Amino acid sequence: MSDHQATHEAFPTGAPAVVTCGLPYANGDLHIGHLRTYVGGDVYSRALESLGQQTAFVCGSDMHGTPIAVQAIEEGVDPEAFALEWHEQYAETFPKFGVEFDNYGHTHDDTNRELTYDIVERLEAEGYVYEKEIKVAWDPVDEQPLPDRYVEGTCPYCGEHARGDECDEGCGRHLEPGEIEDPVSTISGNPAEYRDRAHKFFEVSELSEYLDGFLDRLEGTSNARNQPRQWLEDGLQDWCITRDLDWGFDYPGEDDLVLYVWVDAPIEYIASTKQYTERVGADEYDWAEAWREDGEIVHVIGRDIIQHHTIFWPAMLEVADYVEPRAVLASGFMTLGGKGFSTSRNRAVWAREYLDEGFHPDLLRYYLATNGGFQQDVDFSWEKFRDRVNNELVGTVGNFIYRSLLFAHRNFEGTPEADVSEEVEARVREAIDDFEAGVNDYSVRAVGNATVELARFGNEYIQREEPWNLVGEDDEAAAQVIRDCVQIAKAVAVLFEPIAPDTSEELWDQLGEDGSVHDVTVDAALEAPPRDFGAPAELYEKIEAERVEELNEKLAARVAEATADDAGTETDESDADGEGDVSDIEPVADDRISFDEFQGLDLRVAEIVAAEPIEDSDNLVKLTVDIGLEERQIVAGIKQLHDVDDLPGTKVVVVANLEKAELFGHESNGMLLAAGEDADLLTTYGDSPVGTKIR
Repeated sequence: MSDHQATHEAFPTGAPAVVTCGLPYANGDLHIGHLRTYVGGDVYSRALESLGQQTAFVCGSDMHGTPIAVQAIEEGVDPEAFALEWHEQYAETFPKFGVEFDNYGHTHDDTNRELTYDIVERLEAEGYVYEKEIKVAWDPVDEQPLPDRYVEGTCPYCGEHARGDECDEGCGRHLEPGEIEDPVSTISGNPAEYRDRAHKFFEVSELSEYLDGFLDRLEGTSNARNQPRQWLEDGLQDWCITRDLDWGFDYPGEDDLVLYVWVDAPIEYIASTKQYTERVGADEYDWAEAWREDGEIVHVIGRDIIQHHTIFWPAMLEVADYVEPRAVLASGFMTLGGKGFSTSRNRAVWAREYLDEGFHPDLLRYYLATNGGFQQDVDFSWEKFRDRVNNELVGTVGNFIYRSLLFAHRNFEGTPEADVSEEVEARVREAIDDFEAGVNDYSVRAVGNATVELARFGNEYIQREEPWNLVGEDDEAAAQVIRDCVQIAKAVAVLFEPIAPDTSEELWDQLGEDGSVHDVTVDAALEAPPRDFGAPAELYEKIEAERVEELNEKLAARVAEATADDAGTETDESDADGEGDVSDIEPVADDRISFDEFQGLDLRVAEIVAAEPIEDSDNLVKLTVDIGLEERQIVAGIKQLHDVDDLPGTKVVVVANLEKAELFGHESNGMLLAAGEDADLLTTYGDSPVGTKIR
């Protein structure tokens, strides 16, 4: 039995880290919903390395399982050839979005086979595997076995619709063969029956005490740490680790059973790390130290596979004498325009489509990484994407970088001869601290926001100091201001690298720096930039409203065509890795807040006194609102959804104690509350006086 645990010290630690992402199932095209976890894993891996943490970022394609076998049969091809074709496509696609795995393997290779057999044999040797007859689903009409994913019925625990191995639309529990009620074959539609069959079981129930302690130690997102508690409290069921299937790894010593896909799939994390070591050498990275001694193992997954990564996987690792995971980051679901991704209806933004439309991958990386907390559900729309790009990447980060470096080039031919001011040095150090805190809080959003807030400070600083008015009047003061701005620009290049690796490298080159920004640590943010550099180019390009309309029309046409091809009822599909959603309404967030946290929100009835559209912004309006005690300026993204001239006199609800922000160069002191895509302004039923606090 293992006693290997992570250090649980703050990153960076002296132990090697492994960052993994849930394996993509090798049976279909990738869309941007899939990319959320892979971008998140890549951002987190890069951020760890920026802190100086030795890190291996590994993954691989999941080649086994029922859907691949059935699809291969339908297409008349060998399952291995079928899955390999998708695997190769994924291996080509991920780097196009800056997702740079140190090793990307697949579950059907020899390394994974050998490690899988070693671990399964260890489970047997330690007495944790036994054989038991169970009821196996069978189609009595077609006379064929029905693997779990081709059976559907009712969950015995919550009563919701479920598939054979998981209650994917209800409580999320893993279901053992035979547990599902009222089973039906999804292949033929015939009622299914169950027949006796001997299968192998992993005695997870005997590891309850260990798993209880493991969950106490586990770090990561709260959904990954809290959700498994219920399963543990309800009493763990032993886990059937074999299936009636022709495709997969044969169970050792058996020729008519294969290992359940969830046995060999996570072992690919180890196999892929081992392959990385075999390629670069143990002196550069030692997989055995990471997995057998004292590694920092971090899994980045979709939330529908939490149970596998927090119950079954650590139980296997414990018995087989491997290091347990330090952290699990489980993402929320992703919707498209408020609706679930539907591959059958072609309602998706496909990875290849995004690139074919000519958008830079860093734009999508920023949106996916910073649009809400990692475990929250996120909705994508081209309108929201445009607003984030235009307001934050173009208007905040890009605007500061370009105006600062252009002014430095024209007036000083590069970095002025001056020392960084104490104010700016302190602000850069604060950004580094925020970055490091984001890593240790497992927040890819905080990692990105640390840089955007630094750039926002830079805009405020250069606007406040007005160096254009100092040139010729006080050249020394002008040099000081621009020296500060160039230092901030360098810090942006360093700290934004995990989020936007390509544009950060471009900025690094514009500053005249040697080497690559990918190879430096956060300390470089405070090192002096080169003296000379040339004229800068703008890093980000504004997205026009007309472009969004065009993209929406293309999406609508695709969906209409797919719907016409299949007149059946449309069903939003939930993908195997947890990146889809089954509802047209955004799901309620898993995160609960306490009553005290809610009481901390100062919600007030307010009245809009004046409204003015912000020039050059597609969606922003500058509002003056009366909150009873005073008038405030609030910037709101409602220009295209409301007649600005009609807004004065409207009663609204605002968050009065929100931190101030700057949007498009205008201060926003509060937040207007509105519902849905139409920005339905929230107000009160009666005539509550302005300034009334909402409780």
